[in-house]
Amino acid sequence: MKARVESDDRGRRRVADPCMEPCPIERGMRVIGGKWTGSILWHLQDEPVRFNDLSRMIGGASKKMLTERLKYLVEQGLVSREVVHSSPVSVQYALTDFGRTALAVLDELRRWSELLPAETASQR
Repeated sequence: MKARVESDDRGRRRVADPCMEPCPIERGMRVIGGKWTGSILWHLQDEPVRFNDLSRMIGGASKKMLTERLKYLVEQGLVSREVVHSSPVSVQYALTDFGRTALAVLDELRRWSELLPAETASQR
């Protein structure tokens, strides 16, 4: 249900059906709203990607930040981590089936953000 403000017969206002913390939108934003998270998921959509390749794909993210985000996404069940026994040994990441469900949301967000005026999109 959506929260709304109601007035009683004396004109006193109160909130009916307030959002309980965290509401579903807030829960979702906590998972995919972190810095670089959407980009990570987006770049993993086609195939598994090795860590260093993913780091190159996502310009501007430090390796430390990328490592933290990937660890979080693995814990949340959106991304899988696999050690590749090659020479040298490497790690690759892939979307899980659950992680793939976020792609539709990200694609809609991408389309919506393309409608934003340029000055709005560049503001922080």
